[in-house]
Amino acid sequence: MQDRAELLQVTFYYLNGQNESFTVPRESDEDETSQDIQMEFRHLLQKEWWVMQLEDQTVMVNMANVAKVEVRPSLVQQRGEGIFLNAERITALNRGR
Repeated sequence: MQDRAELLQVTFYYLNGQNESFTVPRESDEDETSQDIQMEFRHLLQKEWWVMQLEDQTVMVNMANVAKVEVRPSLVQQRGEGIFLNAERITALNRGR
């Protein structure tokens, strides 16, 4: 059972039009199933606050102020209710000013 780290880029798009991105290592092991990953992310999405622990500071994100979260690379293991498989972006998010 060998652990492996995947580097994710997480971008928060705030309601005020600002955004910020973080790289986050995600540890996984060979015994982890796609269902385990799906449950982990569904649990995380229910949290009111996300805490990003950086080398020199801690950033706490109030998810009530977030309009959208993007994660790269794609979380292809996600399945189930509320998930649209094989979706394609036609236009990027635009904000009128």
